[in-house]
Amino acid sequence: MILGEPDIAVPAGLLGERGRARIVMALADGRALPASVLASEAGIAASTASEHLAKLLDAGLLAVEQHGRHRYYRVEDPRVLRAVEALSELAPAPPVRSLREGTRAQQLRAARLCYDHLAGRLGVALMASLLELGVLAGGDGLHHPETAPADRLSAPGHDVDYRVTPHGERFLADELGIDVAELGRGRRPLVRYCLDWSEQRHHLAGALGAAIAARLLALGWLRRNPAHRAITLDPAGEEGLAGMFGVKIAA
Repeated sequence: MILGEPDIAVPAGLLGERGRARIVMALADGRALPASVLASEAGIAASTASEHLAKLLDAGLLAVEQHGRHRYYRVEDPRVLRAVEALSELAPAPPVRSLREGTRAQQLRAARLCYDHLAGRLGVALMASLLELGVLAGGDGLHHPETAPADRLSAPGHDVDYRVTPHGERFLADELGIDVAELGRGRRPLVRYCLDWSEQRHHLAGALGAAIAARLLALGWLRRNPAHRAITLDPAGEEGLAGMFGVKIAA
């Protein structure tokens, strides 16, 4: 069978409905959540959430896991979330209408998980620090839309050739216990990046971005938010990030 061009109208139509888009955004940190929580996150009725979840499952944008009597939904393919991040870059920001919305918006912009790696001001600050310290090389961490063909929104994470330096391998092993060579043997690309929608700069993705985020969470420097994908920086994390990376962000 000869296939034609990808029909982008199919996933675009699914994500173009506000309730479904909010459901996918609620899952953008890699969590698996039940329908009741997703309905609350999207601000819709449980019956409406069930209809949206069925459509997202049928299209392959979500997967579902059965745990006892409960069904938990998750995004398994990171390409879905890369598409969401790219759309966030183009989307207008709605006005904040309540203190709760304002607080949440500020938290998401300060620090959040993008699937399984760090984003927001913390994510881009960490990326900038890794470049300044010589852990990474190959780019400057900035978005250069005027430079073709590099850094296209149509192919985020591929156009700038970031790589771990020999010094970076030693640094990551000594400071965080991360074995870069072992990570590089996995199926997932070692170094990728995302264009951060809130900061207009690059944050680190790929296997290395996920490993760093996991290590900082394990150290207790960062804490997941049970309600949404914003993460909290603890005072110990503020001190640790400043000492290890020179990243100065208030807890």
